[in-house]
Amino acid sequence: MKQSGVAFGTSGARGLVAAMTDAVCFAYTQGYLRHLAALGEFSPGTPVAVAGDLRPSTPRIVRACVAAIRYAGGKPIFCGFVPTPALCLYAFARGWPSLMVTGSHIPADRNGIKFNRTRGEFLKSDEAAMRTQDVMLPDGWFDANGALVGSVDLPAMTDVVPDYIARYRDFFGSGALSGLTLGVYQHSAVGRDVLVQIVEALGGEAVPLGRADDFIPVDTEAVRPEDGMLAREWACDGTLDAIMTTDGDSDRPLLADRNGYWLRGDVLGILAARFLGAAAVTTPVSSNTALEKSGFAVNVRRTRIGSPFVVAAMADAAKAGLVPSIGYEANGGFLLATDIKQGNQILRALPTRDAVLPMLCALMAAHRHGQDLAALVNTLPPRFTLSDRLVDMPTAQSQAEIEKLSRHPAQGAAELGFVTVCGDLAHTDETDGLRMTFASGEIIHLRPSGNAPELRVYVEADTPERAAKLLKVGIQAVSIWKNLAN
Repeated sequence: MKQSGVAFGTSGARGLVAAMTDAVCFAYTQGYLRHLAALGEFSPGTPVAVAGDLRPSTPRIVRACVAAIRYAGGKPIFCGFVPTPALCLYAFARGWPSLMVTGSHIPADRNGIKFNRTRGEFLKSDEAAMRTQDVMLPDGWFDANGALVGSVDLPAMTDVVPDYIARYRDFFGSGALSGLTLGVYQHSAVGRDVLVQIVEALGGEAVPLGRADDFIPVDTEAVRPEDGMLAREWACDGTLDAIMTTDGDSDRPLLADRNGYWLRGDVLGILAARFLGAAAVTTPVSSNTALEKSGFAVNVRRTRIGSPFVVAAMADAAKAGLVPSIGYEANGGFLLATDIKQGNQILRALPTRDAVLPMLCALMAAHRHGQDLAALVNTLPPRFTLSDRLVDMPTAQSQAEIEKLSRHPAQGAAELGFVTVCGDLAHTDETDGLRMTFASGEIIHLRPSGNAPELRVYVEADTPERAAKLLKVGIQAVSIWKNLAN
């Protein structure tokens, strides 16, 4: 880990493709299986499900992982190039370990491996225990550059997609989306065709849009300006009721209304949680505070950013008898800790990010009330969040500057110009990075990314225009730190 620079990020191991050699990926997989063996979840002969996204580097890394599984005596089950939640649904139901080769939304020069336990996501405690495993690479398997010397044949593909489609068709019904025409922005998402199949299985009309041959890093939390323009262009003729898409591994959603305006993931999470009648809602500290102001949840829990933290906290809520217990993230990823029952239908728990469920919930909530998505969003308290990132910002530099700011936040906020714009600093939260709430009720939150050398800036205000102004102020302010780093 130290030599390669490939380390655990917010969710799984992430690094530059050049650093993720076959030897590094083999070693990571060995450490993963040794950890599971210590927990009694892996032994020779155990099936291990494997899948990947559509990055150019993914097939090679999948083969390195399969080689490691075979070396450890496991039985690799190749599930193809499918959405992460489809892989998890299949593996969790059978009590099998699983891993997904994906870099999610980050650029194609990077990739990653997301590890899962037999019944749920890897938690931070699992990562810590995995780090302690001693792994020896087999002699003669790798060349001087860390590439596998011999060829690795993948097992025949096991199709996990039908179960994933059936999950939603059986719960919501084959006519749930009847009468809706939905654009599906396909770009390079691994679930681009699956999403079309799900819309059609629920009775809607799917219109594929923007399919790409090259990988496009669509980030559902920091939407690219060009994706905003595309959605508005597709919506301009008025034939689409909404536009749907996901990130690279299709575990995070992005949904636009009929005018082509993308909904924020944390707003989508509130709509879905309310539709499902959640008693306990867990979400990271960066998510929109309209959740608390809406008042429908008996219990709200705020965590650090990252699905492992959300999974742990929503599981605690379920153990406390607060059900249904759900979680969501500002990037839109939606997680179920407990089953959901509506009428005679049961939606089984799926404690990993899912992109499809929150989009279906929002669409049906709007449909049932005779409203479009924009009107449905307007039923929530008026709080608006935005986020962006300062790229190529060394993580160590971000951490050092935020730590310095945390020691004297009022003085630092004034020096950065935040007090002039927002009023006096009223409260700080160091759950993850530094989240500053000002006398105006406006919020500026600074946090180093866990996946890449980027500094994330999150803001919240009472109007979209005010949120846009705060985001501009925040990005300009922290740009000074990047200049210091250079």
